[in-house]
Amino acid sequence: MVSAHDMLTQLRASRADNSYERRLLRFTTPALLIVDDLGLRPLTGEEGMDLYEIVRRRYERAATCITSNRALEEWPPLFGDALLASAAMDRLLHHAHVLTIEGDSYRNPPLAKRTRAPRAAQVETAAR
Repeated sequence: MVSAHDMLTQLRASRADNSYERRLLRFTTPALLIVDDLGLRPLTGEEGMDLYEIVRRRYERAATCITSNRALEEWPPLFGDALLASAAMDRLLHHAHVLTIEGDSYRNPPLAKRTRAPRAAQVETAAR
């Protein structure tokens, strides 16, 4: 698992030392690549092209899981180019299983759920 930001930062840095192709292999060859938090921050420079290249090389060859707090409709502008976004989204969504999770945040549940004592603690207190 890699955050989208870390993956794209590594690829940007690899251009500087001419290790881009080798670094790209790190993200295109695993049987499963999990990219976390896509779209948390805007893509800059060639990051949209890098993301497309990863999607293109993995397409119908390996499994890719992408997590995002953005709706799918918000992804195309991330690429910065309509044609590039269309090509990437076509590949990403072909054969895809899209899961949309709605509800309270696991990390920050509503106050009412945070103040309730855990069930085990309630049972232990009642037994005393």
